[in-house]
Amino acid sequence: MAVSTHDGEPGGVPDAEFCSYEAFGRSFFLHAVTIDRIKAGVSGLTGKPVEFGPIGAGPAKIAKVTANGKIGDPSVSRTSEDEPLRFLLSIPVDLRFTVSLPATDHRFRADVRIDLKLTARAAEPLRVVIDIEPPDKRDITVALKAEGITSTVLRLVSGMESEIKRFLVRYIGVEIAKPHIREARDVDLVPYVDSTEHR
Repeated sequence: MAVSTHDGEPGGVPDAEFCSYEAFGRSFFLHAVTIDRIKAGVSGLTGKPVEFGPIGAGPAKIAKVTANGKIGDPSVSRTSEDEPLRFLLSIPVDLRFTVSLPATDHRFRADVRIDLKLTARAAEPLRVVIDIEPPDKRDITVALKAEGITSTVLRLVSGMESEIKRFLVRYIGVEIAKPHIREARDVDLVPYVDSTEHR
């Protein structure tokens, strides 16, 4: 139970509402782990190039499919304020496809979204660690922009959607495991609290 103290009480602090250490820690954690800080921890992904293929498609693999693009600015939303604190990280990827057939090339785009589940955890001695669940094909949405594309070409690419998702799962898995991303997801709070410089 919170207790308030006022001026004139021995050892009291003016207008202080006391709480348990556990409640204090939870409040501190909620204020320290914000959406902006989560975004900062994965900002190293933005602008990363993505290249896929060429991969054979269709009968006798006569068509060759390639794709290139880059990772956009991720968005973050909080999905749980209970312990553990959870977030959803949505990573947009703008892919440009080329389907090469013996007589012609067809070019079009696709909007890709990769949804990753993040969990903020407290660690000893005073650290915040952001865990990212390994991506899965079910976390990836591919929306083809089919204007002007023949049905044959669209079928070729749609038939490769599973392969495209497999590639993106591997690609994102490698990127989030890189040292600079891992370091940004492990924040030591001791330097902020236990500073030797007092002002």
